[in-house]
Amino acid sequence: MLLPDLLKNRITDITADDLRALGIRGLMLDVDNTLAIHGSQELDPAVEDWLRRMGEAGIGLTVVSNALPRRVAPFARRIGLEHVAFSCKPLPFGYLRGVKRLGLPRKACAIVGDQTFTDVIGGKLCGVRTIQLYPIRRERNAVARVKRWLEGHILKGYYRKHGDTPPNE
Repeated sequence: MLLPDLLKNRITDITADDLRALGIRGLMLDVDNTLAIHGSQELDPAVEDWLRRMGEAGIGLTVVSNALPRRVAPFARRIGLEHVAFSCKPLPFGYLRGVKRLGLPRKACAIVGDQTFTDVIGGKLCGVRTIQLYPIRRERNAVARVKRWLEGHILKGYYRKHGDTPPNE
């Protein structure tokens, strides 16, 4: 329940081949610390290129974020995607709206995000695939530090399951 189906460093590390291997034809994308730095409206050119390549590969894309509409709507408009703001992750409501926007069965969709306790758990509860990324930039508040510490221990299980070694080890 806590381990993602796929773990990558950055969103740009996800390939169309990775997605095809998992039967994924549509992605629900988190914004903060997944597509852009928390709170930023700026998109790295490599991420813009990745979005273009995913579209060319026939991968459906939509934004699903817990952020408020005033944060998510301009960002999604800027990158030409529909969005679900204030999605209440990990509850399934926002994911179900994202799946509907993609027009695909749940088993063909995945959530891409940087948090175990919202993106991965919520995706598992909703019945979609989960792709977890390491955050672009780590938050510095005490709650986030504790959450990231717990996630680090959980993600070691992913590496054990797949026979890999976590970064920095």
